[in-house]
Amino acid sequence: MGASEELEYLKSLVSQLNEKIASLETKSKAPAAKSPAQQLRTILVGPPGAGKGTQAPRIRDQFCVCHLATGDMLREQVQKKTPLGVEAKKIMDTGGLVSDDIMVGMIKDQLENNKDCKNGFVLDGFPRTVPQAQKLDGMLEARREKLDSVVQLLIDDQLLISRITGRLIHAPSGRTYHREFNPPKKTGLDDVTGEKLIQRSDDNVEALTKRLKTYHSQTAPVVDYYKAKGLWHGVDAAQSPSVVWDSMRSIFVGKK
Repeated sequence: MGASEELEYLKSLVSQLNEKIASLETKSKAPAAKSPAQQLRTILVGPPGAGKGTQAPRIRDQFCVCHLATGDMLREQVQKKTPLGVEAKKIMDTGGLVSDDIMVGMIKDQLENNKDCKNGFVLDGFPRTVPQAQKLDGMLEARREKLDSVVQLLIDDQLLISRITGRLIHAPSGRTYHREFNPPKKTGLDDVTGEKLIQRSDDNVEALTKRLKTYHSQTAPVVDYYKAKGLWHGVDAAQSPSVVWDSMRSIFVGKK
């Protein structure tokens, strides 16, 4: 091989190497693809005070999904005066219950328009009845999606009552604390904003006993519905929040 031929050969090698380097640099700068474990569609079930308010935001942050708390969604739709919100307000103003179709419509609206829902969701506060669960299934099937899991936080009622009577809430964000088990860094103040924490007026023994009775009567058929589908998982919510989280995370990752 002559000197000129060898030179051209080396130039060709250098050109190929530069192209390879450029390709690798482009790949390294691209956002990492979501792992299968981060594609999650789950429902969180549990009585008031079981820890849904602690665990749902953690699921949202760890798995890059949206947290759909139906009570919050309803208030937002009414406040923004969306078509669904206007319809819901008319019903609530007359003392009626918002229909299952409206609630499912609000969830569908979030899945279609909330960019945080592109990787999935954690649903909190819905469904409460078997017909609601069936309507939710139908909406997801129409979107060619399906639930991955339904996680129920299990805890004894008496322990729950002792937990809730010490519960403190940051009303604007929904962050929850407990005077004994999960106190704020500064007594009575939210860790993030420094704003005052409140205790819900219905966080008392008499009101809680009624709420728990309603929860058990409503939830049992829904739990049976999801057990029959093989989606249900129970987690001992009497443990520390970090242990509860580890148990939940193993369910989500294991389902992938």
